Amino acid sequence: MPKMKTKSGAKKRFKVTGSGKIKRKHAYKSHILTKKSKKRKLALTHSTLVHQADERSVKEQLRLV
Repeated sequence: MPKMKTKSGAKKRFKVTGSGKIKRKHAYKSHILTKKSKKRKLALTHSTLVHQADERSVKEQLRLV
């Protein structure tokens, strides 16, 4: 049986931390930035963790489960 391939889109968007959690970037930071406040844009810059409800789905896409 051939190896299971990871989803290309998922491997570009997510990184696994040392403790096994999954990091992601915020959306809404690529264009139409003039109407967004500086505070909002700065908050969107920082990465965050994938929500617990979505974690299993992402791990399946990354073939970690």
